[in-house]
Amino acid sequence: MNSEPDWAAQAQHFQQSLGDGWKQALQSFPGMSSSVAVPPVPPLSFSPGKLQALQQAYLKEAADLWNLGLKAPAVADKRFASEAWAANPIAAYSAALYLLNARALLGLAEAADADARTKARLRFAVEQWMAASAPSNFMCLNAEAQKKALDTRGVSIAKGLQNLLKDIQQGHVSMTDESLFEVGKNVATTEGAVVFENELFQLIEYKPLTAKVYERPFLVVPPCINKFYILDLQPENSLVRYLVEQGHRTFVISWRNPDATLEDKGWDDYIGDGCIKAVEVVGEIASAGKINALGFCVGGTILGTAMAVLAARGENPVASATLLTTFLDFSETGVLDLFIDDAFVKYREVQLGRGGILKGQELASTFSFLRPNDLVWNYVVGNYLKGETPPPFDLLYWNSDSTNLPGPMYAWYLRNTYFENNLAKPGKCTVCGEKVDLRRVDIPVYIYGSREDHIVPIAGAYASTQHLPGKKRFVMGASGHIAGVINPPSKNKRSYWTNDKLHKTHLEWLKGAKEHPGSWWSDWSGWLKPHAGKQIAAPRTYGRGKYKSIEPAPGRYVKAKA
Repeated sequence: MNSEPDWAAQAQHFQQSLGDGWKQALQSFPGMSSSVAVPPVPPLSFSPGKLQALQQAYLKEAADLWNLGLKAPAVADKRFASEAWAANPIAAYSAALYLLNARALLGLAEAADADARTKARLRFAVEQWMAASAPSNFMCLNAEAQKKALDTRGVSIAKGLQNLLKDIQQGHVSMTDESLFEVGKNVATTEGAVVFENELFQLIEYKPLTAKVYERPFLVVPPCINKFYILDLQPENSLVRYLVEQGHRTFVISWRNPDATLEDKGWDDYIGDGCIKAVEVVGEIASAGKINALGFCVGGTILGTAMAVLAARGENPVASATLLTTFLDFSETGVLDLFIDDAFVKYREVQLGRGGILKGQELASTFSFLRPNDLVWNYVVGNYLKGETPPPFDLLYWNSDSTNLPGPMYAWYLRNTYFENNLAKPGKCTVCGEKVDLRRVDIPVYIYGSREDHIVPIAGAYASTQHLPGKKRFVMGASGHIAGVINPPSKNKRSYWTNDKLHKTHLEWLKGAKEHPGSWWSDWSGWLKPHAGKQIAAPRTYGRGKYKSIEPAPGRYVKAKA
Protein backbone atom coordinates (compact mmCIF):
# COMPACT_ATOMS: atom_id res chain seq x y z
CA MET A 1 0.00 0.00 0.00
CA ASN A 2 3.03 2.29 0.19
CA SER A 3 3.66 2.62 -3.56
CA GLU A 4 1.02 4.47 -5.51
CA PRO A 5 0.00 3.09 -8.92
CA ASP A 6 0.89 5.14 -11.99
CA TRP A 7 -2.59 5.81 -13.31
CA ALA A 8 -1.39 7.34 -16.57
CA ALA A 9 0.46 4.10 -17.30
CA GLN A 10 -2.58 2.15 -16.15
CA ALA A 11 -4.75 4.11 -18.57
CA GLN A 12 -2.37 3.37 -21.45
CA HIS A 13 -2.32 -0.32 -20.52
CA PHE A 14 -6.12 -0.22 -20.21
CA GLN A 15 -6.44 1.05 -23.78
CA GLN A 16 -4.06 -1.60 -25.15
CA SER A 17 -5.83 -4.39 -23.27
CA LEU A 18 -9.19 -3.01 -24.26
CA GLY A 19 -8.31 -3.08 -27.94
CA ASP A 20 -7.34 -6.77 -27.74
CA GLY A 21 -10.23 -7.59 -25.44
CA TRP A 22 -12.83 -5.77 -27.52
CA LYS A 23 -11.77 -7.72 -30.60
CA GLN A 24 -11.91 -11.01 -28.71
CA ALA A 25 -15.25 -10.12 -27.15
CA LEU A 26 -16.84 -9.27 -30.50
CA GLN A 27 -15.38 -12.26 -32.33
CA SER A 28 -16.49 -14.66 -29.61
CA PHE A 29 -19.94 -13.08 -29.46
CA PRO A 30 -22.66 -15.26 -31.05
CA GLY A 31 -22.59 -15.01 -34.83
CA MET A 32 -19.19 -13.34 -35.11
CA SER A 33 -16.12 -14.89 -36.69
CA SER A 34 -12.39 -14.34 -36.60
CA SER A 35 -12.70 -13.41 -40.29
CA VAL A 36 -14.76 -10.32 -39.48
CA ALA A 37 -12.77 -7.10 -39.59
CA VAL A 38 -13.51 -5.69 -36.16
CA PRO A 39 -12.90 -1.93 -36.07
CA PRO A 40 -10.12 -1.03 -33.64
CA VAL A 41 -10.82 0.90 -30.50
CA PRO A 42 -10.08 4.54 -31.38
CA PRO A 43 -7.10 6.18 -29.64
CA LEU A 44 -8.22 7.22 -26.20
CA SER A 45 -7.12 10.12 -24.07
CA PHE A 46 -7.78 10.75 -20.39
CA SER A 47 -7.73 14.11 -18.70
CA PRO A 48 -5.18 14.29 -15.84
CA GLY A 49 -7.89 15.62 -13.52
CA LYS A 50 -10.16 12.63 -14.05
CA LEU A 51 -7.28 10.19 -13.62
CA GLN A 52 -6.20 11.90 -10.40
CA ALA A 53 -9.73 11.73 -9.00
CA LEU A 54 -9.94 8.03 -9.89
CA GLN A 55 -6.58 7.40 -8.28
CA GLN A 56 -7.52 9.15 -5.05
CA ALA A 57 -10.85 7.33 -4.81
CA TYR A 58 -9.22 3.98 -5.51
CA LEU A 59 -6.45 4.47 -2.95
CA LYS A 60 -8.91 5.55 -0.26
CA GLU A 61 -11.21 2.56 -0.81
CA ALA A 62 -8.26 0.16 -1.05
CA ALA A 63 -6.81 1.54 2.21
CA ASP A 64 -10.16 1.21 3.96
CA LEU A 65 -10.41 -2.38 2.76
CA TRP A 66 -6.84 -3.21 3.83
CA ASN A 67 -7.34 -1.67 7.27
CA LEU A 68 -10.18 -4.07 8.00
CA GLY A 69 -7.57 -6.78 8.38
CA LEU A 70 -9.19 -10.16 9.02
CA LYS A 71 -12.60 -8.64 9.58
CA ALA A 72 -14.88 -9.58 6.69
CA PRO A 73 -15.88 -6.47 4.75
CA ALA A 74 -19.54 -5.86 4.01
CA VAL A 75 -20.31 -6.67 0.37
CA ALA A 76 -23.54 -5.40 -1.20
CA ASP A 77 -23.87 -7.75 -4.16
CA LYS A 78 -26.25 -10.70 -4.42
CA ARG A 79 -23.49 -12.90 -5.86
CA PHE A 80 -21.71 -12.67 -2.50
CA ALA A 81 -24.72 -12.34 -0.21
CA SER A 82 -24.69 -15.74 1.50
CA GLU A 83 -23.32 -16.20 5.01
CA ALA A 84 -20.57 -18.45 3.65
CA TRP A 85 -18.89 -15.43 2.08
CA ALA A 86 -19.23 -13.32 5.21
CA ALA A 87 -17.92 -16.14 7.40
CA ASN A 88 -14.76 -16.46 5.33
CA PRO A 89 -12.65 -13.27 5.61
CA ILE A 90 -10.41 -14.22 2.69
CA ALA A 91 -13.39 -14.88 0.42
CA ALA A 92 -15.12 -11.69 1.55
CA TYR A 93 -11.92 -9.73 0.94
CA SER A 94 -11.56 -11.18 -2.58
CA ALA A 95 -15.17 -10.24 -3.35
CA ALA A 96 -14.72 -6.70 -2.05
CA LEU A 97 -11.44 -6.27 -3.96
CA TYR A 98 -13.09 -7.58 -7.15
CA LEU A 99 -15.91 -5.04 -6.81
CA LEU A 100 -13.40 -2.25 -6.16
CA ASN A 101 -11.45 -3.14 -9.29
CA ALA A 102 -14.68 -3.36 -11.28
CA ARG A 103 -15.63 0.15 -10.21
CA ALA A 104 -12.15 1.39 -11.12
CA LEU A 105 -12.28 -0.13 -14.60
CA LEU A 106 -15.75 1.28 -15.24
CA GLY A 107 -14.44 4.60 -13.98
CA LEU A 108 -11.64 4.48 -16.52
CA ALA A 109 -14.15 3.74 -19.28
CA GLU A 110 -16.25 6.70 -18.20
CA ALA A 111 -13.20 8.96 -17.93
CA ALA A 112 -12.13 8.36 -21.51
CA ASP A 113 -12.46 11.36 -23.80
CA ALA A 114 -14.47 9.61 -26.51
CA ASP A 115 -17.76 9.77 -28.38
CA ALA A 116 -20.90 8.18 -26.92
CA ARG A 117 -20.72 5.02 -29.07
CA THR A 118 -17.10 4.35 -28.14
CA LYS A 119 -17.88 4.88 -24.45
CA ALA A 120 -20.80 2.47 -24.70
CA ARG A 121 -18.51 -0.13 -26.25
CA LEU A 122 -15.95 0.40 -23.49
CA ARG A 123 -18.62 -0.05 -20.83
CA PHE A 124 -19.96 -3.20 -22.46
CA ALA A 125 -16.49 -4.76 -22.81
CA VAL A 126 -15.63 -4.00 -19.17
CA GLU A 127 -18.99 -5.30 -17.94
CA GLN A 128 -18.53 -8.57 -19.86
CA TRP A 129 -15.00 -9.02 -18.52
CA MET A 130 -16.04 -8.34 -14.96
CA ALA A 131 -19.09 -10.60 -15.15
CA ALA A 132 -16.91 -13.46 -16.40
CA SER A 133 -14.06 -12.91 -13.92
CA ALA A 134 -16.11 -12.66 -10.71
CA PRO A 135 -14.67 -14.86 -7.92
CA SER A 136 -18.11 -16.43 -7.54
CA ASN A 137 -17.62 -18.13 -10.93
CA PHE A 138 -14.69 -20.27 -9.75
CA MET A 139 -14.81 -23.18 -7.32
CA CYS A 140 -11.43 -22.26 -5.82
CA LEU A 141 -12.80 -18.80 -4.85
CA ASN A 142 -16.52 -19.42 -4.26
CA ALA A 143 -16.95 -19.82 -0.50
CA GLU A 144 -20.60 -20.81 -0.80
CA ALA A 145 -19.89 -23.60 -3.32
CA GLN A 146 -16.99 -24.84 -1.18
CA LYS A 147 -19.17 -24.98 1.93
CA LYS A 148 -21.85 -26.89 0.06
CA ALA A 149 -19.27 -29.38 -1.20
CA LEU A 150 -18.13 -29.99 2.39
CA ASP A 151 -21.67 -30.20 3.77
CA THR A 152 -22.73 -32.72 1.10
CA ARG A 153 -19.42 -34.63 1.22
CA GLY A 154 -18.77 -33.98 -2.43
CA VAL A 155 -22.24 -34.84 -3.70
CA SER A 156 -22.77 -31.29 -4.98
CA ILE A 157 -19.60 -31.55 -7.06
CA ALA A 158 -20.73 -34.84 -8.57
CA LYS A 159 -24.14 -33.38 -9.40
CA GLY A 160 -22.48 -30.32 -10.86
CA LEU A 161 -20.45 -32.47 -13.24
CA GLN A 162 -23.61 -34.34 -14.22
CA ASN A 163 -25.36 -31.04 -14.91
CA LEU A 164 -22.40 -29.85 -16.98
CA LEU A 165 -22.35 -32.98 -19.13
CA LYS A 166 -26.12 -32.77 -19.63
CA ASP A 167 -25.94 -29.12 -20.71
CA ILE A 168 -23.07 -29.86 -23.09
CA GLN A 169 -25.19 -32.57 -24.71
CA GLN A 170 -28.25 -30.32 -25.06
CA GLY A 171 -26.19 -27.37 -26.28
CA HIS A 172 -27.23 -24.69 -23.78
CA VAL A 173 -27.07 -23.81 -20.10
CA SER A 174 -30.21 -24.97 -18.27
CA MET A 175 -32.17 -22.09 -16.77
CA THR A 176 -34.96 -24.29 -15.42
CA ASP A 177 -35.83 -27.95 -15.02
CA GLU A 178 -36.89 -28.50 -18.62
CA SER A 179 -38.05 -32.06 -17.93
CA LEU A 180 -41.10 -30.69 -16.09
CA PHE A 181 -42.59 -28.89 -19.10
CA GLU A 182 -44.21 -30.07 -22.30
CA VAL A 183 -45.76 -27.84 -24.95
CA GLY A 184 -49.45 -28.59 -25.19
CA LYS A 185 -49.51 -30.36 -21.84
CA ASN A 186 -48.67 -27.75 -19.21
CA VAL A 187 -47.71 -24.75 -21.37
CA ALA A 188 -49.63 -23.52 -24.44
CA THR A 189 -52.82 -25.20 -23.18
CA THR A 190 -55.60 -22.81 -24.27
CA GLU A 191 -58.09 -24.92 -26.23
CA GLY A 192 -58.17 -24.41 -29.98
CA ALA A 193 -57.37 -25.89 -33.37
CA VAL A 194 -55.10 -25.28 -36.34
CA VAL A 195 -57.34 -24.09 -39.21
CA PHE A 196 -54.72 -23.22 -41.84
CA GLU A 197 -51.09 -23.93 -42.54
CA ASN A 198 -48.47 -23.29 -45.17
CA GLU A 199 -44.72 -23.81 -45.17
CA LEU A 200 -44.14 -20.75 -42.96
CA PHE A 201 -46.83 -20.86 -40.28
CA GLN A 202 -49.87 -22.52 -38.78
CA LEU A 203 -52.92 -20.43 -37.92
CA ILE A 204 -54.57 -21.36 -34.62
CA GLU A 205 -58.16 -20.47 -33.80
CA TYR A 206 -59.13 -20.61 -30.12
CA LYS A 207 -62.40 -21.88 -28.70
CA PRO A 208 -64.69 -19.07 -27.50
CA LEU A 209 -65.30 -18.88 -23.76
CA THR A 210 -68.26 -16.52 -24.07
CA ALA A 211 -71.71 -17.00 -25.61
CA LYS A 212 -71.16 -13.97 -27.84
CA VAL A 213 -68.04 -12.66 -29.54
CA TYR A 214 -67.16 -9.38 -31.21
CA GLU A 215 -67.75 -9.40 -34.95
CA ARG A 216 -64.18 -8.34 -35.75
CA PRO A 217 -61.79 -11.23 -35.12
CA PHE A 218 -58.42 -10.67 -33.47
CA LEU A 219 -55.11 -11.83 -34.98
CA VAL A 220 -51.95 -12.12 -32.87
CA VAL A 221 -48.60 -11.92 -34.70
CA PRO A 222 -45.87 -13.15 -32.33
CA PRO A 223 -42.13 -12.79 -32.97
CA CYS A 224 -40.61 -15.37 -35.31
CA ILE A 225 -37.41 -15.35 -33.26
CA ASN A 226 -39.30 -16.99 -30.37
CA LYS A 227 -42.25 -19.33 -30.08
CA PHE A 228 -45.75 -17.94 -29.75
CA TYR A 229 -46.60 -19.55 -26.42
CA ILE A 230 -44.94 -16.79 -24.42
CA LEU A 231 -48.44 -15.35 -24.87
CA ASP A 232 -50.03 -18.59 -23.61
CA LEU A 233 -47.84 -19.97 -20.85
CA GLN A 234 -50.37 -20.81 -18.12
CA PRO A 235 -54.12 -20.12 -17.91
CA GLU A 236 -53.58 -17.49 -15.22
CA ASN A 237 -51.02 -15.45 -17.23
CA SER A 238 -52.09 -16.15 -20.81
CA LEU A 239 -52.72 -13.08 -22.95
CA VAL A 240 -54.41 -15.38 -25.49
CA ARG A 241 -56.86 -16.70 -22.91
CA TYR A 242 -57.49 -13.15 -21.66
CA LEU A 243 -58.49 -12.08 -25.19
CA VAL A 244 -60.84 -15.05 -25.49
CA GLU A 245 -62.36 -14.32 -22.08
CA GLN A 246 -63.00 -10.73 -23.19
CA GLY A 247 -65.13 -12.02 -26.05
CA HIS A 248 -62.65 -11.71 -28.94
CA ARG A 249 -62.57 -14.43 -31.57
CA THR A 250 -58.85 -15.01 -31.37
CA PHE A 251 -56.35 -16.34 -33.91
CA VAL A 252 -52.59 -16.71 -33.45
CA ILE A 253 -49.78 -17.27 -35.92
CA SER A 254 -47.50 -20.15 -34.92
CA TRP A 255 -44.34 -19.68 -36.97
CA ARG A 256 -42.57 -22.76 -38.23
CA ASN A 257 -39.13 -23.45 -36.78
CA PRO A 258 -37.11 -23.22 -40.02
CA ASP A 259 -34.92 -26.05 -41.25
CA ALA A 260 -32.91 -26.50 -44.44
CA THR A 261 -36.09 -26.58 -46.55
CA LEU A 262 -36.72 -22.91 -45.68
CA GLU A 263 -33.14 -21.65 -45.93
CA ASP A 264 -33.92 -19.42 -48.92
CA LYS A 265 -36.88 -17.56 -47.37
CA GLY A 266 -36.63 -13.79 -47.08
CA TRP A 267 -38.39 -10.89 -45.39
CA ASP A 268 -40.84 -10.68 -48.32
CA ASP A 269 -41.94 -14.27 -47.63
CA TYR A 270 -42.62 -13.56 -43.97
CA ILE A 271 -44.66 -10.51 -44.91
CA GLY A 272 -46.56 -11.86 -47.93
CA ASP A 273 -46.90 -15.59 -47.30
CA GLY A 274 -46.85 -15.03 -43.55
CA CYS A 275 -48.59 -12.03 -42.03
CA ILE A 276 -50.62 -10.85 -45.02
CA LYS A 277 -51.82 -14.39 -45.72
CA ALA A 278 -52.88 -14.76 -42.09
CA VAL A 279 -54.83 -11.48 -42.26
CA GLU A 280 -56.64 -12.73 -45.38
CA VAL A 281 -57.50 -16.13 -43.89
CA VAL A 282 -58.78 -14.68 -40.61
CA GLY A 283 -61.00 -12.27 -42.52
CA GLU A 284 -62.40 -15.08 -44.68
CA ILE A 285 -63.06 -17.41 -41.74
CA ALA A 286 -64.87 -14.73 -39.74
CA SER A 287 -66.62 -13.20 -42.79
CA ALA A 288 -65.33 -9.86 -41.53
CA GLY A 289 -64.52 -6.85 -43.64
CA LYS A 290 -61.85 -5.85 -41.17
CA ILE A 291 -59.94 -7.47 -38.33
CA ASN A 292 -58.00 -6.23 -35.31
CA ALA A 293 -54.37 -7.29 -34.93
CA LEU A 294 -51.54 -7.34 -32.41
CA GLY A 295 -47.80 -7.62 -33.02
CA PHE A 296 -45.29 -8.43 -30.28
CA CYS A 297 -41.59 -7.53 -30.65
CA VAL A 298 -40.42 -8.60 -34.14
CA GLY A 299 -44.03 -9.66 -34.74
CA GLY A 300 -44.94 -5.99 -34.42
CA THR A 301 -42.31 -5.05 -36.99
CA ILE A 302 -43.71 -7.71 -39.31
CA LEU A 303 -47.27 -6.49 -38.73
CA GLY A 304 -46.30 -2.85 -39.30
CA THR A 305 -44.51 -3.73 -42.54
CA ALA A 306 -47.46 -5.85 -43.72
CA MET A 307 -49.95 -3.03 -43.05
CA ALA A 308 -47.73 -0.61 -45.03
CA VAL A 309 -47.60 -3.05 -47.95
CA LEU A 310 -51.38 -3.48 -47.89
CA ALA A 311 -51.89 0.29 -47.67
CA ALA A 312 -49.66 0.76 -50.73
CA ARG A 313 -52.02 -1.61 -52.57
CA GLY A 314 -55.02 0.41 -51.48
CA GLU A 315 -56.13 -2.26 -49.03
CA ASN A 316 -56.92 -1.61 -45.36
CA PRO A 317 -58.16 -4.87 -43.80
CA VAL A 318 -56.85 -4.03 -40.30
CA ALA A 319 -59.24 -1.84 -38.27
CA SER A 320 -56.87 -1.29 -35.34
CA ALA A 321 -53.42 -2.47 -34.36
CA THR A 322 -51.64 -3.09 -31.08
CA LEU A 323 -47.82 -2.95 -30.99
CA LEU A 324 -46.13 -4.45 -27.94
CA THR A 325 -42.43 -3.67 -27.32
CA THR A 326 -41.96 -3.12 -31.04
CA PHE A 327 -39.44 -1.30 -33.22
CA LEU A 328 -40.66 0.47 -36.34
CA ASP A 329 -38.00 3.15 -35.97
CA PHE A 330 -34.61 1.59 -35.16
CA SER A 331 -32.78 4.80 -34.29
CA GLU A 332 -32.56 3.94 -30.58
CA THR A 333 -31.87 0.23 -30.20
CA GLY A 334 -29.81 0.20 -27.02
CA VAL A 335 -26.89 -2.13 -26.44
CA LEU A 336 -27.54 -4.25 -29.55
CA ASP A 337 -26.44 -1.28 -31.64
CA LEU A 338 -22.86 -1.81 -30.41
CA PHE A 339 -22.40 -4.92 -32.55
CA ILE A 340 -24.15 -3.94 -35.75
CA ASP A 341 -21.75 -2.08 -37.99
CA ASP A 342 -20.83 -2.27 -41.65
CA ALA A 343 -18.35 -5.13 -41.22
CA PHE A 344 -20.80 -7.26 -39.26
CA VAL A 345 -23.69 -6.70 -41.67
CA LYS A 346 -21.57 -7.45 -44.75
CA TYR A 347 -20.20 -10.59 -43.12
CA ARG A 348 -23.72 -11.82 -42.38
CA GLU A 349 -24.85 -11.05 -45.92
CA VAL A 350 -21.98 -13.05 -47.37
CA GLN A 351 -22.56 -15.87 -44.91
CA LEU A 352 -26.37 -16.08 -45.01
CA GLY A 353 -27.77 -13.61 -47.54
CA ARG A 354 -28.21 -16.17 -50.32
CA GLY A 355 -29.28 -19.09 -48.17
CA GLY A 356 -28.65 -20.87 -44.91
CA ILE A 357 -30.01 -21.04 -41.39
CA LEU A 358 -29.19 -18.82 -38.43
CA LYS A 359 -29.22 -21.21 -35.49
CA GLY A 360 -31.61 -20.40 -32.70
CA GLN A 361 -28.96 -20.87 -30.03
CA GLU A 362 -26.96 -17.96 -31.49
CA LEU A 363 -29.90 -15.63 -30.97
CA ALA A 364 -30.62 -17.01 -27.51
CA SER A 365 -26.98 -16.55 -26.45
CA THR A 366 -26.91 -13.01 -27.79
CA PHE A 367 -29.90 -11.96 -25.69
CA SER A 368 -28.59 -13.79 -22.61
CA PHE A 369 -25.24 -12.00 -22.73
CA LEU A 370 -27.02 -8.66 -22.65
CA ARG A 371 -27.62 -9.53 -18.97
CA PRO A 372 -24.68 -11.89 -18.26
CA ASN A 373 -24.88 -12.04 -14.48
CA ASP A 374 -28.59 -12.87 -14.40
CA LEU A 375 -28.92 -15.04 -17.51
CA VAL A 376 -25.51 -16.74 -17.83
CA TRP A 377 -23.18 -16.82 -14.83
CA ASN A 378 -25.96 -17.20 -12.29
CA TYR A 379 -26.79 -20.58 -13.83
CA VAL A 380 -23.16 -21.58 -14.36
CA VAL A 381 -22.59 -21.16 -10.61
CA GLY A 382 -25.82 -22.82 -9.54
CA ASN A 383 -25.80 -25.72 -11.98
CA TYR A 384 -22.10 -26.62 -12.01
CA LEU A 385 -20.40 -25.27 -8.87
CA LYS A 386 -23.28 -25.93 -6.45
CA GLY A 387 -24.80 -28.91 -8.26
CA GLU A 388 -28.30 -27.47 -8.08
CA THR A 389 -31.23 -28.14 -10.38
CA PRO A 390 -32.80 -24.80 -11.28
CA PRO A 391 -36.43 -24.50 -10.11
CA PRO A 392 -39.29 -24.94 -12.60
CA PHE A 393 -40.21 -21.70 -14.32
CA ASP A 394 -42.40 -21.66 -17.44
CA LEU A 395 -40.99 -18.41 -18.78
CA LEU A 396 -37.40 -19.68 -18.64
CA TYR A 397 -38.46 -22.94 -20.29
CA TRP A 398 -39.87 -20.88 -23.15
CA ASN A 399 -36.69 -18.79 -23.21
CA SER A 400 -34.64 -21.96 -23.76
CA ASP A 401 -36.94 -23.26 -26.52
CA SER A 402 -35.12 -21.41 -29.27
CA THR A 403 -35.99 -20.99 -32.94
CA ASN A 404 -33.94 -20.77 -36.12
CA LEU A 405 -34.24 -18.09 -38.80
CA PRO A 406 -33.77 -18.32 -42.56
CA GLY A 407 -30.51 -16.63 -43.52
CA PRO A 408 -31.83 -14.28 -46.24
CA MET A 409 -34.66 -13.08 -44.00
CA TYR A 410 -32.20 -12.36 -41.17
CA ALA A 411 -29.69 -10.62 -43.44
CA TRP A 412 -32.38 -8.34 -44.94
CA TYR A 413 -33.74 -7.53 -41.49
CA LEU A 414 -30.27 -6.75 -40.13
CA ARG A 415 -29.41 -4.26 -42.86
CA ASN A 416 -32.78 -2.58 -43.33
CA THR A 417 -33.74 -2.20 -39.68
CA TYR A 418 -30.90 -2.12 -37.15
CA PHE A 419 -28.19 -0.87 -39.49
CA GLU A 420 -29.89 1.49 -41.97
CA ASN A 421 -33.31 2.04 -40.31
CA ASN A 422 -34.97 1.93 -43.72
CA LEU A 423 -38.46 0.98 -42.53
CA ALA A 424 -38.79 4.40 -40.92
CA LYS A 425 -37.75 6.19 -44.14
CA PRO A 426 -40.76 6.62 -46.45
CA GLY A 427 -40.27 4.78 -49.72
CA LYS A 428 -36.72 3.72 -48.88
CA CYS A 429 -37.28 -0.05 -48.98
CA THR A 430 -39.42 -2.26 -51.18
CA VAL A 431 -41.28 -5.23 -49.70
CA CYS A 432 -43.50 -7.59 -51.73
CA GLY A 433 -43.15 -5.21 -54.67
CA GLU A 434 -44.40 -2.16 -52.76
CA LYS A 435 -42.63 0.90 -51.38
CA VAL A 436 -42.97 0.90 -47.59
CA ASP A 437 -44.39 4.12 -46.16
CA LEU A 438 -45.65 3.91 -42.58
CA ARG A 439 -47.44 7.25 -43.05
CA ARG A 440 -50.07 5.40 -45.07
CA VAL A 441 -51.02 3.16 -42.14
CA ASP A 442 -53.77 5.51 -40.98
CA ILE A 443 -55.59 3.46 -38.32
CA PRO A 444 -55.97 3.61 -34.51
CA VAL A 445 -52.91 2.10 -32.81
CA TYR A 446 -52.22 1.11 -29.21
CA ILE A 447 -48.46 1.24 -28.56
CA TYR A 448 -46.95 -0.35 -25.45
CA GLY A 449 -43.36 -0.15 -24.17
CA SER A 450 -41.70 -1.57 -21.05
CA ARG A 451 -39.75 0.82 -18.86
CA GLU A 452 -36.76 -1.49 -18.21
CA ASP A 453 -36.72 -3.23 -21.59
CA HIS A 454 -33.13 -4.04 -22.65
CA ILE A 455 -34.17 -5.45 -26.05
CA VAL A 456 -36.58 -2.73 -27.20
CA PRO A 457 -35.65 0.31 -25.08
CA ILE A 458 -38.63 2.43 -24.09
CA ALA A 459 -37.52 5.34 -26.31
CA GLY A 460 -37.39 2.97 -29.28
CA ALA A 461 -40.92 1.71 -28.61
CA TYR A 462 -42.18 5.28 -28.22
CA ALA A 463 -40.64 6.32 -31.56
CA SER A 464 -43.46 4.52 -33.42
CA THR A 465 -45.79 7.34 -32.35
CA GLN A 466 -43.89 9.67 -34.69
CA HIS A 467 -44.43 7.58 -37.83
CA LEU A 468 -48.03 6.36 -37.70
CA PRO A 469 -50.57 9.08 -38.60
CA GLY A 470 -53.72 7.61 -37.02
CA LYS A 471 -55.07 8.15 -33.53
CA LYS A 472 -52.58 6.66 -31.10
CA ARG A 473 -52.38 5.73 -27.45
CA PHE A 474 -49.00 5.10 -25.83
CA VAL A 475 -48.72 3.23 -22.54
CA MET A 476 -45.58 2.42 -20.57
CA GLY A 477 -45.50 -0.58 -18.25
CA ALA A 478 -43.14 -1.41 -15.42
CA SER A 479 -40.45 -4.12 -15.70
CA GLY A 480 -38.80 -5.55 -18.81
CA HIS A 481 -39.34 -7.00 -22.26
CA ILE A 482 -41.29 -10.07 -21.11
CA ALA A 483 -42.36 -9.50 -17.51
CA GLY A 484 -43.78 -6.10 -18.39
CA VAL A 485 -45.95 -7.59 -21.15
CA ILE A 486 -47.04 -10.76 -19.34
CA ASN A 487 -48.73 -9.00 -16.43
CA PRO A 488 -52.35 -10.18 -16.00
CA PRO A 489 -54.78 -8.02 -13.97
CA SER A 490 -55.54 -10.90 -11.61
CA LYS A 491 -52.01 -10.68 -10.18
CA ASN A 492 -52.46 -7.00 -9.27
CA LYS A 493 -48.73 -6.43 -9.78
CA ARG A 494 -46.62 -3.57 -11.05
CA SER A 495 -48.04 -0.44 -12.64
CA TYR A 496 -48.34 1.45 -15.90
CA TRP A 497 -48.21 5.09 -17.08
CA THR A 498 -50.44 7.02 -19.47
CA ASN A 499 -50.40 10.47 -21.04
CA ASP A 500 -52.87 11.45 -23.74
CA LYS A 501 -50.50 14.11 -25.09
CA LEU A 502 -47.99 12.52 -27.45
CA HIS A 503 -44.85 14.66 -27.46
CA LYS A 504 -41.93 14.27 -29.84
CA THR A 505 -39.78 12.27 -27.40
CA HIS A 506 -40.48 9.78 -24.69
CA LEU A 507 -38.79 11.94 -22.06
CA GLU A 508 -41.18 14.79 -22.82
CA TRP A 509 -44.13 12.38 -22.71
CA LEU A 510 -42.97 10.96 -19.38
CA LYS A 511 -42.97 14.36 -17.68
CA GLY A 512 -46.76 14.53 -17.94
CA ALA A 513 -47.47 10.81 -17.54
CA LYS A 514 -49.68 9.51 -14.75
CA GLU A 515 -48.96 6.26 -12.94
CA HIS A 516 -51.71 3.68 -12.41
CA PRO A 517 -51.42 0.59 -10.17
CA GLY A 518 -51.85 -2.87 -11.68
CA SER A 519 -51.80 -4.21 -15.21
CA TRP A 520 -51.98 -2.30 -18.49
CA TRP A 521 -54.14 -5.15 -19.87
CA SER A 522 -57.29 -3.53 -18.43
CA ASP A 523 -56.47 -0.20 -20.08
CA TRP A 524 -55.85 -1.97 -23.38
CA SER A 525 -59.07 -3.98 -23.12
CA GLY A 526 -61.03 -0.75 -22.68
CA TRP A 527 -59.28 0.82 -25.67
CA LEU A 528 -59.87 -2.24 -27.88
CA LYS A 529 -63.59 -2.66 -27.21
CA PRO A 530 -64.85 0.26 -29.40
CA HIS A 531 -62.78 -1.11 -32.32
CA ALA A 532 -64.17 -4.65 -32.07
CA GLY A 533 -67.63 -4.05 -33.57
CA LYS A 534 -70.93 -5.41 -32.37
CA GLN A 535 -71.36 -8.72 -30.58
CA ILE A 536 -72.63 -11.80 -32.42
CA ALA A 537 -73.21 -15.42 -31.50
CA ALA A 538 -69.98 -17.31 -30.89
CA PRO A 539 -69.12 -19.86 -33.60
CA ARG A 540 -69.74 -23.50 -32.73
CA THR A 541 -66.98 -24.93 -34.90
CA TYR A 542 -63.44 -24.04 -35.86
CA GLY A 543 -62.76 -22.49 -39.23
CA ARG A 544 -65.26 -22.03 -42.03
CA GLY A 545 -65.74 -23.39 -45.52
CA LYS A 546 -62.43 -24.63 -46.91
CA TYR A 547 -60.67 -23.77 -43.65
CA LYS A 548 -61.29 -26.76 -41.42
CA SER A 549 -59.69 -28.07 -38.25
CA ILE A 550 -56.35 -29.70 -39.11
CA GLU A 551 -55.19 -30.67 -35.62
CA PRO A 552 -55.67 -29.51 -32.01
CA ALA A 553 -53.81 -26.46 -30.73
CA PRO A 554 -50.97 -25.75 -30.21
CA GLY A 555 -50.18 -27.67 -33.40
CA ARG A 556 -47.05 -29.47 -34.47
CA TYR A 557 -45.03 -26.48 -35.76
CA VAL A 558 -44.45 -25.10 -32.27
CA LYS A 559 -43.18 -28.46 -31.03
CA ALA A 560 -40.29 -28.61 -33.51
CA LYS A 561 -36.94 -28.00 -31.81
CA ALA A 562 -34.18 -25.83 -33.24
